[in-house]
Amino acid sequence: MSSLQHVNPRVRGIRVSPHCGLQSLAAHITQEITQGVQKPFKEVIDVCSGDPHKEGIKPMSFVRQVLAVCLYPQLLKSKTLPLDVILRAQKLLEVCDGGSVGSYTASSGLSHVKQSIAEFITRRDAGVPSYAKDIFISAGSQRALRVVVKLIASGEGETQTGVLTPMPCPHTLPTLLDEAGVKLVPYQLMEDQGWAVDLGELHRALKTARGCCKPRAIYISNPGNPSGHVQDRKSIKEVIHFAAAERLLLLVDEVYQDSVYGQGTEFISYKKVLFEMEEYSETVQLASFHSLSNACMGECGLRAGYMELVNVDPEVAHFVDNVLCGDISTPVTGQLALDVMVNPPKPGDPSYDTYTQEILLTRVTLSQNAQRAQEFLNDLPGMSCQPVMGGIYLYPRLHPPSEIIEQAEILEVEADVLYCQRLLEEEGVFVGAGCQYGETTGNYHLRLCVLVPPDTLQEVLARLGSFHLRLLDALPHPERGVKDRDMGENNPLTQHVALC
Repeated sequence: MSSLQHVNPRVRGIRVSPHCGLQSLAAHITQEITQGVQKPFKEVIDVCSGDPHKEGIKPMSFVRQVLAVCLYPQLLKSKTLPLDVILRAQKLLEVCDGGSVGSYTASSGLSHVKQSIAEFITRRDAGVPSYAKDIFISAGSQRALRVVVKLIASGEGETQTGVLTPMPCPHTLPTLLDEAGVKLVPYQLMEDQGWAVDLGELHRALKTARGCCKPRAIYISNPGNPSGHVQDRKSIKEVIHFAAAERLLLLVDEVYQDSVYGQGTEFISYKKVLFEMEEYSETVQLASFHSLSNACMGECGLRAGYMELVNVDPEVAHFVDNVLCGDISTPVTGQLALDVMVNPPKPGDPSYDTYTQEILLTRVTLSQNAQRAQEFLNDLPGMSCQPVMGGIYLYPRLHPPSEIIEQAEILEVEADVLYCQRLLEEEGVFVGAGCQYGETTGNYHLRLCVLVPPDTLQEVLARLGSFHLRLLDALPHPERGVKDRDMGENNPLTQHVALC
């Protein structure tokens, strides 16, 4: 390790996410503020990372109460905690070796929690059976995805494994694929159709990839991260049919299944639709993922998620367990929180009303914030945002002035990255750049998490609007666009920003 040449070439070849650079800049600015450096803002607001608790969304009381008792069993004698909290904690401690959360578990997770997850999936999918043996608990859903990708990775050049990957996709996904030595095969989501999955585009991407690599899987995020699109049954059937015809493994990220709020929109799992298609129900292979980091729980730091394998050979599934053995076990507190997530308080339980009210508050906050931010962004000149149906992000399109594009070219960064850097430096708002590791086609986007307290969102929109209008105001009038014919005191957008 004395020089770069001694570092694993595969590691050296991993593409660096723009998110990493912006994250470092945000941390540096925060440190400067704590050291007394004067800034035009008091704190950096992070609406990029998708960490609701970091920005002030409160955790679910029942989850934290149960974990508190599990961590400190003397609380089992508490007279102030609800009875169902005590009973749940007692049950969970009984399934931990030594009655302690400090003990190891099986590499794929506690049997009791896996059974709870299987029962949750069966209820969710209206009776489509799920089995604990097909459930694998991991340190977050990304860890489970990494395990599966490792299993299918092989070859080099024309024989290198490829994974069809949506553009846009979660910002961590390209790095994950690079790390496994798998080729990213991009397929474009249709922005003008609300970021829908297009069958023709899937065929185009597959045809283009053949000869360059060997596609073996397709990754889908539903609800979309960061697009916010939610697939209907027809769209899901098309993808399943495509995967069956092309012999592709389905990798389906369903982490935001609890956060669907578009009018007339509902979440339908890929597994449920697959089992409705009798001709494919026993042949199409599926790995689906869920996590504590979802919108309502928001427990990103507990690091626990799970994967369900469908129609995968048991001998292959055995190697999933083998790879997970390298982690020893997923953090036990996260596993216990998963049990609470999939088996929450029921009607009649002492904690039911509080739990229900807290879940409802989170969902209402998310829905109202998304609507409010979408309207605001669509009012900004040089910005447009598709309607959002689910998930925690907005993914507005940025139409930067030519001066910004030229500056970005000189600095050898994408224009949306430069925009985000300047917004962070001038207003202390950390939003994500939409560019995907050089996969841009002259289109620029921002990634904005709206699962934050309403007053935080108000502050974000005020700072973003101020920066955006100031940026345009410093440029020649022709660069401002159609929506900015009047930037004077009577302009309704200027008034909107002032109100925020």
